[in-house]
Amino acid sequence: MSHPTPETDVILSAPHVLEYDYRRSLGPVLSHFFSALREGQIHGVKTKSGRVLVPPAEYDPETGESTTDEFVAVGPGGVVESWAWVGTPRKNHPIAHPFAFALIKLDGADTALLHAVDTRDESLMASGMRVTPRWAATPEGGITDLCCFVPEDQGVQTVEAPDEVSEPTQSIVTPVNVEYVYSPGKAATRYLQGLKQGKFLGQASDSSGLVYIPPRGACPRDGVPTSREVEVSGKGTVVTLTIVRVPSANITVDLPYCTANILLDGADISFTGLLQECPLEDVRIGMRVEAVWVDSSEWDYSSENIKYFRPIDEPDLPFSEIKEYC
Repeated sequence: MSHPTPETDVILSAPHVLEYDYRRSLGPVLSHFFSALREGQIHGVKTKSGRVLVPPAEYDPETGESTTDEFVAVGPGGVVESWAWVGTPRKNHPIAHPFAFALIKLDGADTALLHAVDTRDESLMASGMRVTPRWAATPEGGITDLCCFVPEDQGVQTVEAPDEVSEPTQSIVTPVNVEYVYSPGKAATRYLQGLKQGKFLGQASDSSGLVYIPPRGACPRDGVPTSREVEVSGKGTVVTLTIVRVPSANITVDLPYCTANILLDGADISFTGLLQECPLEDVRIGMRVEAVWVDSSEWDYSSENIKYFRPIDEPDLPFSEIKEYC
């Protein structure tokens, strides 16, 4: 996060990256399509009306009917129907230098395929131009086997048939990467500034007086602003809990572990936190807990200032006092 002083009205912001690999099973139609790409061919599928869809789909987009099981080789060349120039490629784009994304109607197809066209110069791009594929040197059965398209006058690339027939491509892994700048807004900025000072800062609704943490600037019940700042305790009560036993790449604690919704003293909405220093069989609704912070030298504008919550030697709260939060 950017680092204004707590006394200023500057709103925090920070770059965020959402990144993961998504594995998708293909089904028979797309499995055929990607398997054909590995062999240096582009196949479409016929609809019941005789139209050829490229890329193929399980259903006719016009009628909703299932497509047939008849696949048709198209291209390899085609015509650019429309295009958009990418002057500054990003790291996950298919080409590192300027290029175009284009809708290309391949010969024999009735729909257009969206793909990259490499001309290096925007002045060489035009709707109606003929293009042909550039294939990957080492095909793997994915859309990246079709590296891009190039102007047809540069020559048509031939692909040798493989010596052996490979197993059909049954699934693909798609890397997902989204980069953006996130601003939490004025209310959450004050909450984050509070965390940097070792405090839990919520806000109270101007109508009901209910205290929300983290605050969002308005009461979720009636939309009335929450303009009054309230510091709540680092102690609280477990109102719901979950035992996590399934591994995941982003989990940094040993399995199994407990995550709980904790009603902090002075708040009117539960706060999600990791629960540690307690045998899982002893975790229960109504149990009293407190926040454990990282060393103050490590405090930043981040919820990671809180290592976890742990039980404290106080009597459980009766269910009647917390039931509306459970």
